[in-house]
Amino acid sequence: MDFIDQIKVLATKIPKLSESIKTEEGAKNALVMPLLNILGYNVFDPTEVVPEFTTDYGTKKGEKVDYAIIQDGKPIILIECKNIDADLDKEHASQLFRYFTVSEAKIGILTNGIIYRFYTDIDAPNKMDDKSFLEINLLDIKEPLINELKRFKKESFNIDDLATIACELKYTKEIKLILANEINSPSEEFVKFFAKKVNEGPFTQSVREKFTIITKTLSINL
Repeated sequence: MDFIDQIKVLATKIPKLSESIKTEEGAKNALVMPLLNILGYNVFDPTEVVPEFTTDYGTKKGEKVDYAIIQDGKPIILIECKNIDADLDKEHASQLFRYFTVSEAKIGILTNGIIYRFYTDIDAPNKMDDKSFLEINLLDIKEPLINELKRFKKESFNIDDLATIACELKYTKEIKLILANEINSPSEEFVKFFAKKVNEGPFTQSVREKFTIITKTLSINL
């Protein structure tokens, strides 16, 4: 079975499983561990996947991040899991942030078992970025993003390649968000830019209103 088909099979189970998943531990067992398995990691081999990974941070001792994926004896990916109902926009990945800073891992993942947000240190070395560079939603599968997820498979993982790709993905994601926001609620500057490209007359109030409506229709036709 192809990688994307395996992901889709897991995704189809979510609606039914979600009725029974009441805890963070349930989300880990039913959703996160199966995804790690699809990525080629043996979740039962502590040389590959370490649950409750501990690294002391300053005066904080014995704090744990849910999983660490290990390569050559060193952590390469840290994963912090939340309950399936958790709103990741409101969750602060504080533990993940602290562990990222003091570990050798270059990838941090925040997840509720459905949405997976991938972070690295593009903005400042060894400091996890506030914004993710990749987001996978298993209930809204987009094939191009699943192809990016393939890079995290055990057989494909290459941190040097990922550093460049993460930078491209992060800025592409942010540009798309800006464009989406501008199309849905266009600023005068955005409307004026396009109006001047296709309309030779002055940018009057009526022209602004006309092109604001035209700009909004782009989201329907693109």
